[in-house]
Amino acid sequence: MAKKKGGEAPAVTATPKGYIPALKKQYKEVIVPALMKEFGYTSVMQVPKLAKIVINQGVGRAASGDDKKKIVEVVQQELSSIAGQKAVITRSKKDISNFKLRKGMPIGVKVTLRGARMYEFCERLIAIALPRIRDFKGINDKFDGRGNYTLGIEEQIIFPEIDIDKVSKIMGMEISFICSSDSDKESYSLLRHFGLPFKNAKKND
Repeated sequence: MAKKKGGEAPAVTATPKGYIPALKKQYKEVIVPALMKEFGYTSVMQVPKLAKIVINQGVGRAASGDDKKKIVEVVQQELSSIAGQKAVITRSKKDISNFKLRKGMPIGVKVTLRGARMYEFCERLIAIALPRIRDFKGINDKFDGRGNYTLGIEEQIIFPEIDIDKVSKIMGMEISFICSSDSDKESYSLLRHFGLPFKNAKKND
């Protein structure tokens, strides 16, 4: 992925026309039939699907220093590389004196993935990034009660897109999986079929 001059986020390569990620193909050919059998759906339209993945990185503390602009730009570049899509800067919507925040001050970066890039990121997360976590024993299975799931990552360096020798600050992120179903049980089963390594998967089967 090529980088632009002037500290801008990396350029994003367009997805080839007609390209279908392996995980999307697996969803259609394997996961959909499995979920229809598991929940007794009578129509494919009833089967839950992954609508989008939203990745957030907060840089509130970093943004209050003299070098806030540089730090936010670095975090934006890193998240853009990880996601394969340019991340946007999030800003404070109001003044919060207790946190020394002014309206419009950068407080983080985020990116919303849909379609092919969403499936590609999900594949890399499951197959490459999560297994690189030290002493990894699976992820928790706590959903939000509306069929959505948020995974907390403590270090961005688990992603192979990040050059650890160039990292100036270890930062975490939240990865939210937004599903079409408002049922935690159905969304849990969907993400488990995708391959997300829940700690209690065997217990819940």
